[in-house]
Amino acid sequence: MRWRLISAFMVITLLVVLVQDIPLGNYLVRVERDRLTTSLERDAFLLGGRARQLLEAGTGAPAGVADAVRNYGQASGARVVIVNPAGTAVATSDDDQSATGSSYVSRPEIAAALGGQITSGQRHSDTLGFDLVYVTVPVLSGEKITGAVRLTYPASEVTDRVSGQLTVLWTVAATTVLLAGLLAYLMAGAVTRRINRLQKATERLAEGDLSARTEEDEGAPELRALAGSFNRMADRLEHLLQQQKGFASDASHQLRTPLTGLRLRLENAVDSLGSDPDNARGMVAGSLEETYRLQRIIDGLLLLSRADSRDVARANVDLSAVAWNRLEQWEALAEETGVRISLDALPEANVTAMPGAAEQIIDNLIDNALAVAPPGSLIRLVVSHPESDGMVELHVIDEGPGLSAEDSQRAFNRFWRGPGSSEGTGLGLAIVQQLAEASGAVASLAPRDPGANTAPNESGGITGLDACVTFRAAAGP
Repeated sequence: MRWRLISAFMVITLLVVLVQDIPLGNYLVRVERDRLTTSLERDAFLLGGRARQLLEAGTGAPAGVADAVRNYGQASGARVVIVNPAGTAVATSDDDQSATGSSYVSRPEIAAALGGQITSGQRHSDTLGFDLVYVTVPVLSGEKITGAVRLTYPASEVTDRVSGQLTVLWTVAATTVLLAGLLAYLMAGAVTRRINRLQKATERLAEGDLSARTEEDEGAPELRALAGSFNRMADRLEHLLQQQKGFASDASHQLRTPLTGLRLRLENAVDSLGSDPDNARGMVAGSLEETYRLQRIIDGLLLLSRADSRDVARANVDLSAVAWNRLEQWEALAEETGVRISLDALPEANVTAMPGAAEQIIDNLIDNALAVAPPGSLIRLVVSHPESDGMVELHVIDEGPGLSAEDSQRAFNRFWRGPGSSEGTGLGLAIVQQLAEASGAVASLAPRDPGANTAPNESGGITGLDACVTFRAAAGP
C-alpha cells in the first residue's frame, strides 16, 4: 500500500508539473524568438541607415559600410545582405564577399521589402540545408525605397538559447517530483504504520484474543476515528462473547441439578407404576413441579440475555403509571399470602428506560419481597424525586428479615440466594440489575428506613429491606 500511495502521489505531481511546464516551455521559445526578431529588426534598420547614402549613390559599398556589415555578422552570428532597388547584393557579411553582385530578387522576403514591407519569419533554406529565422526591412530615402537589408539567423540558435532555460525548468520539475515522492514516502509511512497496527489488532481479534485493541490518539483524524470504531467493535464483541459464555455456563450449571432430579423421579415413577401406583403418581407430580421450576429458570435466563443487550433504544416511560398498573396485578396474590401492598407515587414521573424494563423491574422486586414478607406485613412501593435533580427513584420496601451489607452486595449475582432460602431461581435481582443498567439506571439494596413505621424483630433490630432503582428523568418536551 505504501508504494501505491507513493506512486499515485508522484504521478499526480508529475501531471501537474507537465500541465504547467509544457506551456511554459513553449512560451519561453516563443518569447525568445520574438525577442530575437525584434533585435534583428532594430539592427537591420541601423544597418540600413548606414547604407542609405551608398544605395542612393548607386555605387559600390564603401570600406566603412562593408566592414560594419562584416563585423556585425561576426559579432552576432547573423548573415547580412544589403541589396539595391534591383535586388542585387551590394554588401554581405560573408568573409569572401563572393555573394556581392548576386541577385536576391527571387527571394520572397527581399521582394516584399523592396515593395515597402517589413517581413520576418522562419523558412527552410535549400542552399544551407537548415531552417532560418529572417528579418527584411526596406531602406527608405524620404518616400523612395533605395534598397533592402536582410538579416538571417539559424533557427537552431534560438533553440540553443532556450534549451538552457528549459534545462533549468525541467531540472526543477524533476526535483519537484522527487521531493513529492520523498514527502509521499514519509506520509505513506505514517499512514501505513497506523493501518498495519490496526491490521495486526484485527488479526489478533480474529484469532480469539479479545483483549486486542489499538491506539486512538495517533494519526490523521480519519484513522483515529477508525481506531475508535475498531475498539468499540472489539468491546462489543468481547461483551457479546462473554455474555454468550456466561449464559451457557449459567444455563448448564443451573439446569444440571433439576434435570438430574427430574430424570431420577421419572425413572423411579416408571419402576413404581406396577407395584405402587400412588407413589408413582406422587413422583410424577413432583416431576411436573420440577418442570415448572425449569421453565422459570429458562425464562429468567432468557430475560437476562435480553437485558444484557445494549442495542435496544430507550424510551420515555411514566414510572408512576407503570407502578399503579403493576400494583393492581399483584394485589390479589398478595392478599392470598396475607401481605398488603401500598403505593406512594408522584402524579407523573417520566423516566428513560428500555421498553418493558420498568414493568419487569417492579415485578421482580415485588416477587422477591413477597417471598420474604411475613403474613400481616406491608410492602410499600414509592416513586419519588431524590435530592439530586434529574433523577427519579423507585423503592420497593418490605418487612422481611433483611440482608447484611455483604449479602446486599452479593444479592445481584446470578443464582445467589439468601441464607436459608431454597425457593426461587436466584435470578430476580440479577435481572433487575441488568434491566436497570440497560435503561441507564442504578439498582441498590439498603436496610429499611428506621423511621418508617418500623417494628423491631425479636432481637430488637430493625427488619426489612429497601430495594431502590434510580432512573434518569426524561427530558421535557
